[in-house]
Amino acid sequence: MQEAWHALIRGDRHGPLAAAARLGLRLVSWPYGLGAWARNRAFDRGWKTIHRAAVPVVSVGNLTLGGTGKTPCVEYVAGFYRSLGVQVAVLSRGYGSEAGRNDEAMVLEENLPDVPHLQDPDRVAAAGRAVEELESELLVLDDGFQHRRLHRDLDLVLIDATRPPPCDYLFPRGTLREGAGSLRRAGAVVLTRCDQVLAGEVDALRGWLDRRFPGKPVAATEHRPVELIGGDGPEPVAAVSGRTVAGFCGIGNPAAFRRTLEQLGAAVVDFRAFPDHHPYTRADVDDLTRWAVALPPGALVLTTQKDWVKLRVPDLGGRPLRAVRVGLAFRDGQDGFDAALRRVAPV
Repeated sequence: MQEAWHALIRGDRHGPLAAAARLGLRLVSWPYGLGAWARNRAFDRGWKTIHRAAVPVVSVGNLTLGGTGKTPCVEYVAGFYRSLGVQVAVLSRGYGSEAGRNDEAMVLEENLPDVPHLQDPDRVAAAGRAVEELESELLVLDDGFQHRRLHRDLDLVLIDATRPPPCDYLFPRGTLREGAGSLRRAGAVVLTRCDQVLAGEVDALRGWLDRRFPGKPVAATEHRPVELIGGDGPEPVAAVSGRTVAGFCGIGNPAAFRRTLEQLGAAVVDFRAFPDHHPYTRADVDDLTRWAVALPPGALVLTTQKDWVKLRVPDLGGRPLRAVRVGLAFRDGQDGFDAALRRVAPV
């Protein structure tokens, strides 16, 4: 259902029925946009209460539904403050969680074992617990741009360069949660997946931001594969170059993961996409096993770290299963980004 909706709003489906459906979604998006505007207005005017935590709060969020690659950015931000000796906690709503932890929390636990991750729909209450019980000195709010109840000292907003706001629409006609004008609240903008579009497209997006929001710090990044995990030990990502592979994932932008595999030089013979934050069941594992068995001899099965932490199996149908761990790599703008982080660091 989700993929059919994405195909419709991207314009992949053609014909009069598809055009009529897009028009209908556009009409529905108007009251949705009005509601988002009214909600923000209420917070801006003080009609809704904004609670201030006892320590600085840095939010990492976006304008859109689906993945812009927040987890590597959250990891970078939390790691940055840990390198300064600051006690950090990550707060998230816990969307897609099972047994108290979702995939993002498990990934952060793997990569940042000394940073606690609190999941609670009431992030104001979670902030209080983090300060009082964990003695946190700074809070990183994951997916917090629309969570206006908790005051933030810095709003970092991610924009996926493969899905720029000028080419998008408000939900449900598009993936925008609120109008692009909300970027005025951002303290800094991070363009992600810049390696997956032409340089001219990144320049055009920068130009649009400069015209609409002059003086706003903008950093260009990519999600760079760091290593393969899931075997006896970490392996270099170069190990997949020239290999026959099949991939699967349950993330917000599965096409981006497939492009990553292709950019690593892998020959992708098959690919499966699940909904974002997909909770894998025994039936899913059995189905993936049957799928893997039918792959060409010698094929390697690859997935994302967010998917692997929920599976933790060494192989599927006798095919080795490995996860691609990615990290945030700056193309430019890192000095300005780090300076913005330092300004809100506790003294």
